[in-house]
Amino acid sequence: MLSIRMSASGPGRMTMEAMTMLDDILTLWLEERAEALDADAALAGALVPRLALAQIFKTGVPASAGGSGDKPSAAIGVVADLARYSMSAAFVFWAQRALIECVLASPNRALVQRLLPSLLAGELAGAPGLSNAMKFLGGLGQLQTRFTSDAHGFTLDGRVSWATNLQRQGFVLALAAGNQEGTDTSVFAVPSDADGLTREPDLDLTGLRGTSTAVLRLAGVRLGEDWQLHPQAKAFLPGIRPMFVGMQCGLGLGLARASLRAARAALDDGRSVLLGELEALEAQVRDLWEALSTGVDSGRLRERPPELLGLRMRMVEIATDAVQLELQALGGRAYLRGENGGFARRWCEAAFLPVVTPTLAQLKAEFARAQVTGTVG
Repeated sequence: MLSIRMSASGPGRMTMEAMTMLDDILTLWLEERAEALDADAALAGALVPRLALAQIFKTGVPASAGGSGDKPSAAIGVVADLARYSMSAAFVFWAQRALIECVLASPNRALVQRLLPSLLAGELAGAPGLSNAMKFLGGLGQLQTRFTSDAHGFTLDGRVSWATNLQRQGFVLALAAGNQEGTDTSVFAVPSDADGLTREPDLDLTGLRGTSTAVLRLAGVRLGEDWQLHPQAKAFLPGIRPMFVGMQCGLGLGLARASLRAARAALDDGRSVLLGELEALEAQVRDLWEALSTGVDSGRLRERPPELLGLRMRMVEIATDAVQLELQALGGRAYLRGENGGFARRWCEAAFLPVVTPTLAQLKAEFARAQVTGTVG
């Protein structure tokens, strides 16, 4: 069962560092397997069932929909908690929970009722193949998938260049597709057993190899109207973006917390000069969490997209600075496999954060445009 342990840092204030929504059995499982989840795909099939056992896919989902009934930011907190132990586990949780968010936002209630219970229970893997769509929303590219429609439904063709949580035992994918004229866009759910859908072998990633990440190709995939998540992608995507991007921020927050904890443990008299930097970064992590959680829960970040983009960019900077500080605190031990306490993995994980879509370069471009025009796609 899910457990929450908190301690207050001041009157009425709970710190992110003092809160965990993971049970002790799961954290031990992750600690023992973090390196394996990062280095190979042997445990990929076990990851979703193991996370589901802790019932964390229900976090931030309304009780009326079968969830835990807590605030949306609680799901971001789970991403951050997982990232303290394993970025692979956090990224798979993000994918599953982002797909759940897509389903929750769909007006197709029959599809919601058909998919949601299995997704919440972890019996069905969820893959949000929306990276290309989020770039499209920001005016930074064209959709890679097209659809045609007739009296019987839709036909989809194209590719998804990067999708995570494509579990071999089955999954459902969310993607956005445009019509042939480029005048209309829709969002679809695509089951893994759909004719014409091909999952390529896992991408040859530097790390996070246990995340079941691959390319998908669609060639004449036929879907009925009952698989349409939303008829208008440009109306749908802005609504899910705060959670989609907000949970990505959890990846960096969790990594920063792990590196800062390791750095503090490594400090000695010779490196105490780093203490001021460490405390400053800890304060920045707290401030980012506060702005992110209150902004998502209040709905403010949906109304202020540039602020959301700014937090996402700040996340990358803070996580990178935290890992650099851990390196300085460890010194030569950082290069000793048996003594760096997972530093090498965290270093690689930090390098992953700027390239998660929306990438840091894309965020900078969209943020700059927003500063000029006052709008974000």
